[in-house]
Amino acid sequence: MDARQPSTARIAAVVSFYMMAALVMVFVNKAVLNSSPDVPLLFLFIQLVIAVILLHFTALFSAKIEIPRWDLHTARKLVPVVSVNIVGLVFNTLCLRDVEASFFQIARGLVLPLTIAVSSAVTHSSPAIRVLVAATVVAAGFFIGIAPEGALPTSAVPSTLALFYGVLSALFIAIHSVLVKASLPHCNNSTIQLAYWTNAGSAVMVLPFVLLHGEPGRVLAMARDADRDMHVFVWGSLVTGVFGFLLCIAGLLSIKVTSPITHMFSSAARSVIQTLLGVWLFHDVLTLNRMVSITTILSGTMYYTWVKAGETAPARPVDVESMGKEERRAKEVVWEAPEKEMEEGKV
Repeated sequence: MDARQPSTARIAAVVSFYMMAALVMVFVNKAVLNSSPDVPLLFLFIQLVIAVILLHFTALFSAKIEIPRWDLHTARKLVPVVSVNIVGLVFNTLCLRDVEASFFQIARGLVLPLTIAVSSAVTHSSPAIRVLVAATVVAAGFFIGIAPEGALPTSAVPSTLALFYGVLSALFIAIHSVLVKASLPHCNNSTIQLAYWTNAGSAVMVLPFVLLHGEPGRVLAMARDADRDMHVFVWGSLVTGVFGFLLCIAGLLSIKVTSPITHMFSSAARSVIQTLLGVWLFHDVLTLNRMVSITTILSGTMYYTWVKAGETAPARPVDVESMGKEERRAKEVVWEAPEKEMEEGKV
C-alpha cells in the first residue's frame, strides 16, 4: 500500500466530521431563522465575517493557509463568482427559512440537473445518455416532492415563493460550480485563497442590502424587547460562522482523501440523517410522497456519481494547499485551463 494514501481511519474521520459539520449548519441555521426570521441577511453577513476572521487566524499557525493580498485587478476578475455566490447564499437562506428542514433538500433538488444544463451550455456540448438519465431521475424526484398533498397541515405546505427560492438557489449553485473552475487561475489555483476572496467579497456585497433592509435596527429592537430571547440568534450566529468555516475545510479534505463515490455516499447518509432529525427536532411532517422524493433524488445523484467516477479522470492541477509558502513561491504553479475539458465535451 502506498504510504502516501490516506488511512481508513483518516478517511472515516474526515467523512464523519464533514457530515457532522453539515448537519450542524442546517439545523442551527434553521433554529436561528425560526427565532429571528426578519434578519436573514444580517445573519448571513455575520457568518461570512466570522469565516474571514477564522481564515486570518488559522493563517497565523499554518503555512498552508495563505491569505491573498487585496488586489483590485484580481478582485475585478472574481466579481462574477463572488456575485453568484452571494446571490445563491441569499436564496439558500430564504429557502431554508420558509420550508421545513426535512423538505430543504427537496426544495433544492434541481441542483444536479441545473448544473448539468449550465455546464452543457458553457461547453456547447451534449451530455452523455447516462448523465441525462441521472438528471431526469433527480428532476422526477423533485417534482414528486413538490406535488400537492391533501393530507398535509397548512404549516407544512411550502409556499410557491419558498419553492421559487429553492429553484433559484439550485440555479445559482450550478452557475457557481462552473465559475469556480474558471476563477481558480486568478487565485494561483488555491481553493483556500478563492474561499477567502469569496467570503470577504460576499460580505462586502451583502452589507449595503443589510443596511438598506434595516436589519441592524431590527436586531437592536429585538435586544431591547424583554420578551425576546436573543441567545438563539447570538449563539446560533457564532456556531454557524465557525462551522461554516470548518465545513469549507472539511469539504475540501473530504474530496481530497476520499473517492467521489465515498463522498457521495456520505452526502446521501447526511441527507437521510437530516430528514430524520428534522422530524425529531422540528416536528417536520414526513409523508410517503416526501420519502419517495428524497429516495429518488438521492438515487439519481448517486447514479450520476457512479457514472462520472467510471470516466477517465482529467489531469489534476497542482495542489497548492499541500505546499508551504516558500515552496509555493519557488515552484511555478501551472493550472490546466478548463478549455481542454470543454473541448472533450465533459460535464
